[in-house]
Amino acid sequence: MTVTPVEIPDDLFADLRKHFDDRQMVELTSTIAWENYRARYNHALGIESEGFSKDAYCPLPAAHI
Repeated sequence: MTVTPVEIPDDLFADLRKHFDDRQMVELTSTIAWENYRARYNHALGIESEGFSKDAYCPLPAAHI
């Protein structure tokens, strides 16, 4: 379930730090970790979506680079 280790490139982390303070970084990391946990747990046990969120999404604006 945890074959692939997660590595965050230094440049990505530095870019995130431009937009988020320490508390926000902790919250962001915790949220990502929780969703990763749920995805791996569900996959390992063969739990499929029940469709509650089907077509319920909020598209993000395009990134301006």
